[in-house]
Amino acid sequence: MPTRTLVPRMEPYATSIFGEMSNLALQVGAINLGQGFPDTDGPEEVKEIAQAAIRDGRGNQYPPVHGLPDLRAAIAEHQERFYGLAVDPDTEVVVTTGASEAIQSSLLAFAETGDEVVVFEPWFDLYATGIALANATRVSVPLRPPTFRPDIDALRAAITPATRVILINTPHNPTGVVFTVEELQAIAEIAIENDLIVISDEAYEHLWFDDHQHVPIATLPGMAERTVTIGSAGKSFSFTGWKVGWATGPAPLVRAVRAVRQHLSYVSGGPFQYAIAHALRMPDSYYDDFRRQLQHQRDLLTAGLTDLGFTTAGSEGTYFLTTDLGPFAEFPDGLAVARELPHRAKVVAIPLQVFCDHSGVGDRSLRWAFCKRPSVLQEALGRLAHA
Repeated sequence: MPTRTLVPRMEPYATSIFGEMSNLALQVGAINLGQGFPDTDGPEEVKEIAQAAIRDGRGNQYPPVHGLPDLRAAIAEHQERFYGLAVDPDTEVVVTTGASEAIQSSLLAFAETGDEVVVFEPWFDLYATGIALANATRVSVPLRPPTFRPDIDALRAAITPATRVILINTPHNPTGVVFTVEELQAIAEIAIENDLIVISDEAYEHLWFDDHQHVPIATLPGMAERTVTIGSAGKSFSFTGWKVGWATGPAPLVRAVRAVRQHLSYVSGGPFQYAIAHALRMPDSYYDDFRRQLQHQRDLLTAGLTDLGFTTAGSEGTYFLTTDLGPFAEFPDGLAVARELPHRAKVVAIPLQVFCDHSGVGDRSLRWAFCKRPSVLQEALGRLAHA
């Protein structure tokens, strides 16, 4: 047996908080409000197209390496329709195995040993792993509670001659914050001044609530030529298991992402690509109804947790709501609460501290997923109240 089986830089990522908490949920029969996936499927008409593609033999073999042409065209149409971004489907779009592969491919394409990647903290755990895979250095800029708004002065101070990439995520997982136009403009100015690439994870682009409308940073002056924008069919259409994502941007950047991505999964999801091409062209009413239903679920969970003594700044977008420790304030930190809740209440939440490099940012915060049926959320709230 070899004495070393995993390179040291990847040892911290050998386990995942999502795997730990999901396994615990199964063991004790807990309601899983930790992992961000819906418990209902997306539109029937989209499922029928995937089924028909399988029956008809379309997509059962390798699709084109950079994505089905009709899906790339639909992605380009989507960017124009919603954001006024002109994208060439032949050279400025790549289809990926979920948004995850788009993120990892972008990090591997743009960063290497000696480069720094700046991220806002708390970050999605995939970012830390991707930066480590690239053998680059992660530089975290805290989004501090209770508001978790971007600190532009801290971002500016984090930039060094070694900085290569700023990785942003809005709507933001795990905090539920949607970056404002003013915040994005300030980030853009820093990127332009320092000639940086921006990777913009917009997996939750259609999941914004109230008046917190999502604005892609690529729409701001000077940013289209330096931004790779990432999208997710799983999040926009509630088919997370299909793993269809994409990246768009200027041809030189997308060419780099394509060069890396083709050596990861090569291709995937052939029949699903036909279905997602159709989904992206669905009328505005689909997106409005989807957002309205999620907002109802957000309000239900927010009100219920508030009644139980938790405090939250509210969720402006995504599947997620962030709270303090509420009635469990006697626990030392969020991780201790998250590990106790499945046993005490048979409910799972995720502690924010595992996505942070700085103390005092996520130590006493929990992330709850409201992308579940209202009846499931009510049952979870009942269990918490009983606990």
